[in-house]
Amino acid sequence: MHPDRVLILGSRGMLGRAWTGLLTAHSIPFDALGRDRLELEDMDAVRALDVASYSHVVNCAAWTAVDDAETMYERAHAANAQAVGLLAEACAQADTRFVTYSTDYVFDGNADSPYRVDHPREPVNAYGRSKAAGEELLDRVGSGGSPWLCIRTSWVYAPWGKNFVRTIAGAALARPELRVVNDQRGRPTSAEGLARSSLALLRADASGYVHATDSGECSWFEFASEIVRLLRPVEGVATVHPCGSDEYPSPAPRPAYSVLDISETESLIGPMTPWQAALADVLRRLEP
Repeated sequence: MHPDRVLILGSRGMLGRAWTGLLTAHSIPFDALGRDRLELEDMDAVRALDVASYSHVVNCAAWTAVDDAETMYERAHAANAQAVGLLAEACAQADTRFVTYSTDYVFDGNADSPYRVDHPREPVNAYGRSKAAGEELLDRVGSGGSPWLCIRTSWVYAPWGKNFVRTIAGAALARPELRVVNDQRGRPTSAEGLARSSLALLRADASGYVHATDSGECSWFEFASEIVRLLRPVEGVATVHPCGSDEYPSPAPRPAYSVLDISETESLIGPMTPWQAALADVLRRLEP
């Protein structure tokens, strides 16, 4: 299913920017709406979108402030659930393929092996509940099949934007030591790799829920240690020490284990890039 005209929502975010660069490279026509032109919390604006003019609508916009969602759940739910449901319904009626993204945080974090696509949803924080609510609305739209593609992912980063890789790289050059939690495990995901995987899944005619991340898994401490190791040629790079989550209490609890099973995705589009290789590529291109 090759896209011939795409609408990107959330085009100024990490993933939205990756998508616009990918579509440009493939000479696929697209329009892009950033938050300045479409706010997902504005239901009237969402309803007014002309989705019928596009072969695909790719929703890269979301409420991603995990801690803020604990006290502003209505706003998180509006962006991550209500808007997603409205967009899915509108696209289904227009015969436009709808692509949206969800998160490892829809799961409880108590597993000891990667979460399969059909694992029951049981989020442990408000952000996860808002994304799970969006998935439930997708389920209703897809009761007669799945006219949409929902890609769950995790630990997304890019050479641009606000993300863990840029934060650790900056801190490692500014401080002698860093302490990073070692009791939360997941799969890092390059936004650019995620966009490429998403396009490949569309071309493979994937629908329903899929998982797309880079391959391998690590803790946040191991992720930070690899960032610092790759920065080592620079003098004065920090030393990284492991610590427990209790050292950095936050309003929203985090799942201890949120590794997503990507085996079905790899059977469709081939092996995913190892997270260490994707990280090395991004670190070479970090924007100031």
